[in-house]
Amino acid sequence: MIKAFIDGKEGTTGLKLYGRLKGRPDVALREIPEKYRKDLSARRDYINESDVAFLCLPDAAAEESVSLVENDGVKIVDASTAHRTAEGWAYGFPELSEAHRAAVENSGRVANPGCHASGFIALVYPLIAAGALGKDARLSCFSLTGYSGGGKKMIAEYEQETRSEFLNAPRQYGLTQAHKHLKEMQALCGLEVPPVFSPVVGDFYAGMQVSVPLFASAEKLREIYAEHYKNSKLIRLAAGEEYGAFLPANALAGRDDMYISVYGNAERAVCVALFDNLGKGASGAAVQNMNVMFGLPEETGLHLGK
Repeated sequence: MIKAFIDGKEGTTGLKLYGRLKGRPDVALREIPEKYRKDLSARRDYINESDVAFLCLPDAAAEESVSLVENDGVKIVDASTAHRTAEGWAYGFPELSEAHRAAVENSGRVANPGCHASGFIALVYPLIAAGALGKDARLSCFSLTGYSGGGKKMIAEYEQETRSEFLNAPRQYGLTQAHKHLKEMQALCGLEVPPVFSPVVGDFYAGMQVSVPLFASAEKLREIYAEHYKNSKLIRLAAGEEYGAFLPANALAGRDDMYISVYGNAERAVCVALFDNLGKGASGAAVQNMNVMFGLPEETGLHLGK
């Protein structure tokens, strides 16, 4: 029985993580009473008396939680941005390579990937590893996400009875090219320069579609992805014809897997990662990382397609 504590269960990622773990017979969720959830001493006790602690917190609070660890046996999965490129932390994307999987298996400190970053890295890392892209590549990335990625405040904003008319249309953000996911997108792929990144939030609850356009043969790119992810339980190469001429960003909402598709021709291609921003882009990935850390089948407790 794995004793698990979610520090920050009240947030969107925390609640989804709780939902994925609460029914598992091999997990005992340790729930801190509401009156103590911000009490430093109580949080310290809950963290150190657990086998694994999930940090679903803002960066500063996540760093504070890590400083409370006194028991070397406690494993940490941090869903914040705080440790994604930090020394001593494994990046929680085991599908990238055998080295990444081994790092997650053997580390007691795992940083959960960012949602947009998950799609970009899933698309770009295999191409660089295969030599189809150089580390000096200057890339662009377009990412469409559901509004749940903005947390409780944005969810309330979209779901209130009377709301701004501007919420009816997709809204681009991160316009200054300083989005918090850019650091890990560049670092994990080994790029010399970060991509031009254009995230867009739309009027749908959950789902994510990350696209990277390239001047390359679509068929060659498909071959690279098929080889790279051939043994993956959570990522698969999709035919690209499942949804017709229009690709819906919410097609995998409620699931924890990811589809990779390549559209185009012999000269130009668009590589697309389709997944749930709250699934493989957040809480689903956190559960997968816990499974790998404890030597369990990585798909245990996850919602996957056929």
